[in-house]
Amino acid sequence: MVKKRIYLDWNATAPLLGSVRDAMLDALTLVGNPSSVHAEGRAARGLIEAARRDVALLVGVSPANVVFTATATEAANLVLSPVYRMGKAQLSIGHLYVSAIEHPAVRQGGRFAADQVSEIQVTEAGLVDLEALERLLGAHDATTGLPLVAVMAVNNETGVIQPIRDVATIVHAHGGLLVVDAVQAAGRMTLAVEENRADFLLLSAHKIGGPKGAGALVARGETLMPAPLIRGGGQEKGHRGGTENVAAIAGFGAAAAFARQGLEERNAAIGVLRDRLEAGMRQAAGDLVVHGADVVRVANTSFFTLPGLKAETGQIAFDLEGVALSAGAACSSGKVGASHVLTAMGQDAKTGALRMSLGPSTTVEEIDRVVEIFARIAARRKLSGEAA
Repeated sequence: MVKKRIYLDWNATAPLLGSVRDAMLDALTLVGNPSSVHAEGRAARGLIEAARRDVALLVGVSPANVVFTATATEAANLVLSPVYRMGKAQLSIGHLYVSAIEHPAVRQGGRFAADQVSEIQVTEAGLVDLEALERLLGAHDATTGLPLVAVMAVNNETGVIQPIRDVATIVHAHGGLLVVDAVQAAGRMTLAVEENRADFLLLSAHKIGGPKGAGALVARGETLMPAPLIRGGGQEKGHRGGTENVAAIAGFGAAAAFARQGLEERNAAIGVLRDRLEAGMRQAAGDLVVHGADVVRVANTSFFTLPGLKAETGQIAFDLEGVALSAGAACSSGKVGASHVLTAMGQDAKTGALRMSLGPSTTVEEIDRVVEIFARIAARRKLSGEAA
């Protein structure tokens, strides 16, 4: 009998929720353009605004502060702009500072030129170096415009939770703006914009059980916003042109509603499974290195290196055994390369690392089976003489 495959790649994309599928199917039956004033158009608009309320509730802002985009990458390119507007007045951003462990969507710098982007170092534990940030902003040339800082809430590879409130305090003391990639944090920790003081958040639907192709830029207020990236018919209050993808947005709203229900209990249960997984792997291979294990991580993520085993080799071996996981982050069209996160942490990134990320439907039986598979792979590594 063929055993059911085990999915441990939730950080890449979460399986579509049943409630999301239902919401999307209902939306697909609507014929109206959400910008039309007739009854059909108003019905479509109603679904979008209901979803906007659900996404806003997930992060504790007013619905008016949520701008829907096609992806979080688009949201990043929208917000990483050297030009902002405060009402009718234009505001210039002189320089962008991004942490060394950011997702490529942010590390690319958005609409900034390469010489307008500087990197913020991180510690060996994978935390943004607050002293390095203080030095960079202390040397910022205010005559060029305000500083814009981008630091993710949760690293997509290690799962390490960043000290966003401390970062915000430093950034605002220097008159800057803070952009937080909250893609991996949504549904895995409480996200309250007023509490963490971020000026902007990036969100993605498919990381929380929603559809691929829906994202959002969330602002702390309505007054200060980046210049539009996509211009068109004035949709999203002029911040993002183009007819809205009603079905995807409706699915995003349903996923956001699920994400905030029983969040603490759900993640506590997932954390127990992750700890069981890591304990079992450590027992099978005493030289296992779990990256970020000494600091606070989200409950679902384990990023590890098995000395002597290349990440690509390990990923293929697990896949052949029926386990889906990642060698780092799934953001480069399937390519497996050296992890910039490990490099930033001062780790040897040549062999890479494997990432297992769990979700609400992960079971104890699956974890125990994965540990057994891991033990076999680790044993083969030693028998073949690959281990250092």
